[in-house]
Amino acid sequence: MSNTTNKRFLNALLGTTGGFAALALRVPVGIVLAAHGSQKLFGWFGGYGLEGTGQWMASIGLEPGYLMALLAGSAEFFGGLALVLGLLTRPAAIVTAFTMLVAIFSTHISNGLFLTNNGYEYALSLLAVTVALAIQGAGYFSLDNVLRNKLVAGKPYSAAAALAH
Repeated sequence: MSNTTNKRFLNALLGTTGGFAALALRVPVGIVLAAHGSQKLFGWFGGYGLEGTGQWMASIGLEPGYLMALLAGSAEFFGGLALVLGLLTRPAAIVTAFTMLVAIFSTHISNGLFLTNNGYEYALSLLAVTVALAIQGAGYFSLDNVLRNKLVAGKPYSAAAALAH
């Protein structure tokens, strides 16, 4: 791969048009996703851990349940942490968006829109935010921007430069 191709790839992966709004989306949604993932993986915050979540996933037809719990929990937990940090935001957003699509269609769609009936409104909101982040990138205050500036533009990161945007 040529240096130009590498730079194009890194710019597509790490670049952003998100400004500061992306920070306002990334951090709270990343926290929520990481918390939900930790319920599935570790049983934290009243969750059932991999065993219990896996049994439930198998009961709704997502087989093998343990593997599906591991995949969903990892996507939410590690994807959420990546969103909070703004690190590999586009891949993290795409993986978590896909996870929300699976949640909507495997669990919530038959219950209608509203969360009070276990509907899909919450997963749809998370899907919308993660799709927006996949499109626009992490924003100025992110590790993606630091890496892009260093690897593609050859500039050191400075908070003052980020504020100037």
